[in-house]
Amino acid sequence: MKKIKLSSTNQINKNYLEDICMGAYALGIIGSRWKLSIFFYLKDRPMRFSELKQSLGSITERMLALNLAEMERDKLLTRIVFAEVPARVIYELTPIGKALTSVWDQLGSWGRQHKDFLLTNVSDG
Repeated sequence: MKKIKLSSTNQINKNYLEDICMGAYALGIIGSRWKLSIFFYLKDRPMRFSELKQSLGSITERMLALNLAEMERDKLLTRIVFAEVPARVIYELTPIGKALTSVWDQLGSWGRQHKDFLLTNVSDG
């Protein structure tokens, strides 16, 4: 994970906004493209790293590992290691991660409405 300069104006502003606006706080946790995509696949069932990588297509192993580690740090998912040879690891959503399912569904509905709106309101500029 990248090192963040806590005294930067950008970080101070981000922290302030996340303290007063819970929507900004939530988006700071789940707002990346890959985290939302990872959540999309894990909301239905636990998956192995290789299954997630295959499902996500163009994500690199490093980017997937970084996002999974951040999601684990934020308690959105858990990493379960089985004592087998070779080692088997699965990722699954925690209860707080599963609580995002209704939010995810609402966000998807809004996204569909917005996309349809844009397609039907194209201006010739």
